Amino acid sequence: MHELRREITLDVPQETLWDFIATPRNLNLLTPPELDFQILSHLPPVMHNGLTIHYRIQVPPFGTYNWLTEIKHIHEGISFVDEQRLGPYRLWYHFHHIESIGPDKTHMIDHVTYALPFGPLGKIVHRIKVAKMLKGIFAYRRQKLLELFPSASS
Repeated sequence: MHELRREITLDVPQETLWDFIATPRNLNLLTPPELDFQILSHLPPVMHNGLTIHYRIQVPPFGTYNWLTEIKHIHEGISFVDEQRLGPYRLWYHFHHIESIGPDKTHMIDHVTYALPFGPLGKIVHRIKVAKMLKGIFAYRRQKLLELFPSASS
């Protein structure tokens, strides 16, 4: 089992950030282009408990994967989980949490718990490729969030 935790503070009201992350189509904006991320599901304007989203994703050099996630445990304006139902991981549980730390500042936490298939081979692949790839994806996500919600002091 592996974990990845990332935190960021953005100069944006909590409600505005929630509106952004609660809109499923915005996931495209936060995904690196090299993953050729495609949402195959019809998406509602706003997520809801039990929403399943079907994606296709390219994972260089491993190929293209179908990925089905379920949105669950929504605490409106505060947190939600996306959990893999079908995809490249044995387990994928991504907890998203946001909290206001001022009138126009919001702290966001992404906490991912995941496991790869294939036992010992999966551990080797994680060490060689997957850990670095996930760090890169979340670095890209951070960069995009800072572009979308730039600091008032810059």
